[in-house]
Amino acid sequence: MLKKWTVDDVMTTKVISVSPDALYRAVVDTLMAHRFSAVPVVDDFHRVLGVVSEADLLNKIEFAGDEPRLFESRKRRRQRDKSQAVTAQDLMTAPAVDAISGVTTVAGAARRMDENDVKRLPVVDDLGRLVGIVSRGDLLKVHLRSDDDIREDVENDILLVGDSAGVRVTVAGGVVTVTGAVERWSTSDIAERHVRQVLGVVDVVNQLSYEFDDRTTAGPGLGLGIG
Repeated sequence: MLKKWTVDDVMTTKVISVSPDALYRAVVDTLMAHRFSAVPVVDDFHRVLGVVSEADLLNKIEFAGDEPRLFESRKRRRQRDKSQAVTAQDLMTAPAVDAISGVTTVAGAARRMDENDVKRLPVVDDLGRLVGIVSRGDLLKVHLRSDDDIREDVENDILLVGDSAGVRVTVAGGVVTVTGAVERWSTSDIAERHVRQVLGVVDVVNQLSYEFDDRTTAGPGLGLGIG
């Protein structure tokens, strides 16, 4: 069974956070000292209340001495209000919509970061308590896996099914080369697609030959006997 890498596997568990009453300068100092782009705000029970980002802090600079305009968007008014904030509770974006569970897959976390245009996500348990932080750099840890580990995953969990017993796998720098002969084109196609799902795989070179081209008769999911 192919291992599904989750946020739990790659997240950082030593988490820096701030309290709701942390002052503006203290939040800035925390971000600068740890080179963070954002920091979670937690209550006395370590539950995540929100997140203060560099963007939240920069409002104070952007709106310094700026007079309100007659017609401003709702977003602009919120930013102006935050420019007057002095504590993390008033600065933060809440609720922390970017909080994520540790059982979320690495791919799911990457999609969440992309959708919300953030560099890191707070990781919470079932009670909303902060248990870790996962960053873009953490997600890239999957590409630190050794070629031998990747090859073992491919051989044991992907290709040793169906008519793929004659398939050979080599891995160099995360690039998987698959050679050998299978009975059908659909076997070759599904094999390649499943190999690409193995975390740490950079690319797949599919050199599988096949005896029967079933592209006109094969439906999705046919060929390897796997879903």
